[in-house]
Amino acid sequence: MKAIQLFAALLIGGAATAATAAAPAPAPADSAKAEKIYKATCMACHGAGVLGAPKFGDKAAWGPRVAKGKPALYTNALNGFKMMPPRGGNPALKDDEVKAVVDYMIAKSN
Repeated sequence: MKAIQLFAALLIGGAATAATAAAPAPAPADSAKAEKIYKATCMACHGAGVLGAPKFGDKAAWGPRVAKGKPALYTNALNGFKMMPPRGGNPALKDDEVKAVVDYMIAKSN
């Protein structure tokens, strides 16, 4: 009986591990691509802090925003917020590209 229980536990544990392993790991943000998009789309405002945009690299300006969590920042970048247009004014950007740029700007502001 104990052998059957042990076998069942191993089988279930192995299945759970296999299911976890089968899920693709999220790809790390392509920093070079995010930087290129930042320079082409975001730098005009975030480079100089135009219309209240948090300046690139300014930890004090980004701190309160980062404290709200990445999902809030992603939503703001995707949908627009106050004077910032959706997707920074570039409707061709995909969701994952916008999120990668948000991640890039946060990383450079810590």
